Amino acid sequence: MADNPPDYALADRMALTDPAQVRAIGHPVRTTILQLLHERAATVSELAEAIGRPKSTIAHHVDVLARNGLLQVVRTRKVRAIEERFYGRTARMFYVAAESSSAGGEASGDFNDFEVAARESATAFEQGRLWGFIRHARISEDQASEFWDRMAELVESFDRLPRSGETVYGFTIGIYPMSYPALPTAE
Repeated sequence: MADNPPDYALADRMALTDPAQVRAIGHPVRTTILQLLHERAATVSELAEAIGRPKSTIAHHVDVLARNGLLQVVRTRKVRAIEERFYGRTARMFYVAAESSSAGGEASGDFNDFEVAARESATAFEQGRLWGFIRHARISEDQASEFWDRMAELVESFDRLPRSGETVYGFTIGIYPMSYPALPTAE
């Protein structure tokens, strides 16, 4: 495995500003494809074998991701008379920055990293292998934004770890505004 995955050049970060991009990453097969391509470029056949789904199904999902700018062909090779395409991500990290468009389109409400993480982590929780923290702090929006930048650096560090071992670990991180009680200002 590569010491600094994946095995092709890509941008560090990409903001998903189009609701179609957010919808594209909202499907579990497509998020699996994106995760697999984080290690190295792969063909539709390799992805289908890894995921255990028909090549036609994987080809459809790869097409959706490519049409939305999340995947690209990073190299090709000739196999007999057929040109085989290797797909790669367009960025190490995608983050949702979708807002209402001028055309009135709304961002998809069906994609939530924490919902995905909750589903993925259920087995680890049952096995007593889920580690996590939740904290609350009354801070300014500027402080939250600065903290988000620091968290993004941590995610980038996790993404660049050399691939080894037999177990894939999930990593979820976020910051969100919420309604929470606060003490009155001290006198």
